[in-house]
Amino acid sequence: MEIKDKSSVIFGNQIDQKTIKKANKSKEKFIKEFGDDTQKEYHLGLEPIPTLDFIGAQNLVLSDKPLELPKKAVVVGNIRMGFGHYRISISLASCAKALGYEPVWMDLASFDATGSKMIRKQNDMYSLASRISQKSKLFNTIIWEPLNSEGFRQITYNSVDQKNSELLAPLYFDLPKDVPYVATHVWPSQGAVHAGLTHVVNAIPDNWPMALHLSEGAIHAVQTPFAYLGYKMLNGMAKKPLKGIPESELREVGHYIDHELVANVEKDVEARVKRIENGEPVRILTSVGGAGAGAKSFLEIVNHLIPLIKENKAALFINLGDHLDMYDYLKKQIPGFEDMCETHFDRYDETKKFVDKMAKEKVSGIHIFYHKNIFEAVYSTNLLMRHVEFLITKPSELAFYPVVKVMMKHIGGHEVYGAVHAQEIGDSTFECPDKKSMTEMLDRLLSDKELLIHLNKQIIELKKQGIYDGGYKAVELAVKGK
Repeated sequence: MEIKDKSSVIFGNQIDQKTIKKANKSKEKFIKEFGDDTQKEYHLGLEPIPTLDFIGAQNLVLSDKPLELPKKAVVVGNIRMGFGHYRISISLASCAKALGYEPVWMDLASFDATGSKMIRKQNDMYSLASRISQKSKLFNTIIWEPLNSEGFRQITYNSVDQKNSELLAPLYFDLPKDVPYVATHVWPSQGAVHAGLTHVVNAIPDNWPMALHLSEGAIHAVQTPFAYLGYKMLNGMAKKPLKGIPESELREVGHYIDHELVANVEKDVEARVKRIENGEPVRILTSVGGAGAGAKSFLEIVNHLIPLIKENKAALFINLGDHLDMYDYLKKQIPGFEDMCETHFDRYDETKKFVDKMAKEKVSGIHIFYHKNIFEAVYSTNLLMRHVEFLITKPSELAFYPVVKVMMKHIGGHEVYGAVHAQEIGDSTFECPDKKSMTEMLDRLLSDKELLIHLNKQIIELKKQGIYDGGYKAVELAVKGK
């Protein structure tokens, strides 16, 4: 497979020789550690994904035989990095199904290949650093925040990534060059382009423009006008002005949201407003991220809400994802916490039945959800969010979802502008970075029915504007190609 170099010149911008040398050394380092399989012909097969059977998604796995894709396949390329990229991938698969296509899942980190091992190593390092940033103010201030907001922003960073991602190309051997391919992380997008695929959409997840997300040769889909302008100019990605992304490779599409959520916006908002007006316990959902960070913030929130839950003013739903250690932490820190909770652990069918109950009946107390399976862990939040009044979340991918958000402190500077965007379009609060601002916001939403109803009704207005249609548009771009 012939791979064209994309690390020396990026969108017409010449990269300096020092960076090019660094990029080559980085690739060679991974080859030395994990082996060179660039000439290997990997074959892929299909397996069902039971959790996503409602959209008919199938998973690509290694096989001894050449791949036979469904006739109207749309491949969703992704990696497990926290929960965000999986959640966006599910939304795109859902939209593909709604548009009449057959979604195929391709997690590049899941294979026994050099490129996959490279991804897993970098993901482990990112997750560790994310958790450290929540425990060490010094590390967060000096290293993590600057890296996430400015380090990843530089075009030289993309040069190194582009060279490393050449190692991903062999995994695409079986895919037809013109198969519609939507990537929810830049590495799957870069790998697809290196492998010669022609209908690649790079679905950029964040609202802070960074060169980290560049994948020249793909169509770059962004969710907001702010992101569009930043990528059009490659703003702030070098000390001097850069040539930007041409219109043929850049589109503003809106938020990437599952069809099931978009189609039910009016019904779900109507149910929320009715519960608020009837004085039922205000349903609050909070979700532990895939990296498992933010334990102290979760503890402060739960401690503040417990008296309100006992007074039947609030009901709390905690999705632990696949992080049972967070439950152990809360039990250790809150006397009698275990006795206050109803647990829904690793019984996905029971979780779905409980969600059906939430849609029809009054619910109260504290309910905690945990699933080992990554798809169940991620999608439980999607199921629950339809039947709560608001979601407490850091401004990650969930900042763009059609549910009222109370924003926790961001983890990594790249998340800041997700909170700013959600606040400005009106379906979210501003970021609440500490205990005082968070508890004040919770108290206000629980006591001010007019405010909570207004925020929920704004979701309907945003749907009318097409803000939540980004998933459909990204899929359509991949089908059409440039």
